Amino acid sequence: MMALSSLSATAGGLLTNTNQNVAFLRNPSRDAAIGIDGVYSNPAGVAFLNEGFHLSLNWQNAHQKRTVTSTFGTFKYGINNGGQMTKKFEGKADAPFVPSVQFAYNRNKWSFQFGFAITGGGGKATFDKGLGSFESVVSLIPALANSNGMNITGYDFESYLKGRQYYFGVQLGSAYKVTENLSVYGGLRVIYGSCNYYGYLRNISVEVDNKALNASEYFGSLCTQAIEGAAKCKDAAEKYVAAGMLEDAATYATMAETYATSAKKLGALSVATKDITLNCDQTGAGVAPVVGIDYKAGKWNFAVKYDFKTKMRLENKSANSESANNLSALEKFADGKTIAEDAPALLTAGIQFEPIERLRISAGYHLFFDKQAKQYADHQKLLDGNTFEYMAGAEFDINKHLQVSAGYQNTNYQFTDDYMSDISFNVSSYTLGGGFGIIINDKLKFNLAYFQTNYDTYRKQTSDYNNLSGLIGSLAGDAAAQAMVSAGQLAGKDEFTRTNRVIGLGVEINF
Repeated sequence: MMALSSLSATAGGLLTNTNQNVAFLRNPSRDAAIGIDGVYSNPAGVAFLNEGFHLSLNWQNAHQKRTVTSTFGTFKYGINNGGQMTKKFEGKADAPFVPSVQFAYNRNKWSFQFGFAITGGGGKATFDKGLGSFESVVSLIPALANSNGMNITGYDFESYLKGRQYYFGVQLGSAYKVTENLSVYGGLRVIYGSCNYYGYLRNISVEVDNKALNASEYFGSLCTQAIEGAAKCKDAAEKYVAAGMLEDAATYATMAETYATSAKKLGALSVATKDITLNCDQTGAGVAPVVGIDYKAGKWNFAVKYDFKTKMRLENKSANSESANNLSALEKFADGKTIAEDAPALLTAGIQFEPIERLRISAGYHLFFDKQAKQYADHQKLLDGNTFEYMAGAEFDINKHLQVSAGYQNTNYQFTDDYMSDISFNVSSYTLGGGFGIIINDKLKFNLAYFQTNYDTYRKQTSDYNNLSGLIGSLAGDAAAQAMVSAGQLAGKDEFTRTNRVIGLGVEINF
């Protein structure tokens, strides 16, 4: 099942997927529902199912698209950009098979439970044309070169990025009915994280006199010429000194210094325009407790669950090109590094009311403690607050063989501009889900559902696009970098949004 999985139909916090059963697609408000899907959403409530074995097998098909619309002044130099400074980058992913399993065995007052699902991560997506953070580096070449007396009219390159991020979860635990109305749960969830990032930035070329030239070779050749010029001028200066012609010596010494400065910049440009390859695998595991409580009061049911924070440390195994070290955005993927990616603690609370025998109305609230979950370089400190969700829904029994349900969920992230990047992002959203339960008999039931998430657009604007001043400083000096920032030459913006559609089929077996 892990091998066939290719996308997590994500709903929830930054590294938390709360969609682990087709019943959730039918109605996201499942925190106080009594059902086999409660192995994840309300494990204490599973104790109130009938005695015997309960099994849920789920298949979901998901389609996602992630879109970043980037605006940066030097994009206009792109040979294929038509002089435009705004460019759209899209990542798409289709997942034909996303599985999950829940199992419980109820005996007397006890319920022994097992669950497997993709508990976190953003699935995978491919950006066939790379991202704005990649292209912005290349787009600076004409501006930097022309400021040093060259005449470069355009750039071109090949760029690609594919990211895969999964957190597979196995949960084991048991619930106990303290009374006929009260049950409690304790368990452990083991999470195994597996991520891969592959991409490249290659075949960078510059347009000079209407000719496309390999950028690294072009700047390397000019660097060699500058080094030779510096050497010749230095020799001439020494000869003039020996001849007592100090004025001429000073002139050639200045020329030698100018050539040497140009050689340094051209050499840096040659190195910066070499092919860059990213190929990083990240793996790690963690374990954390899960506790819950469920209380029945007549037509009401109340439930609370708390998932403790899971400490996750991912180990990098990378085959990146040496040139990848020149991009600060790729520091996180360096070989041998240990990356902090904790799964945040999660508090859920739900309520369900049955006004008539055939109708169940529910509501819930989730709080993800994202600011307390350590990320690489303490990235979580850049959040404005913790993620929270609220949801509501209803289920109606049309007859003894057919149920219909629908629900709503609203997810609110507390992002800041400093937190957001095009390599990995999410945005606040609202979700609508609905579907049917088809009850064949007491032992067999099918769930069919459709689930669509509608995302906001997050807009980020900055005077130092992708922190490019650091790169410019290494190429042309800090003074030149700050001058470009002050002049607005590094101003840029990004707009982030996503789409997500999921269909699901599940089967519940009781025996």
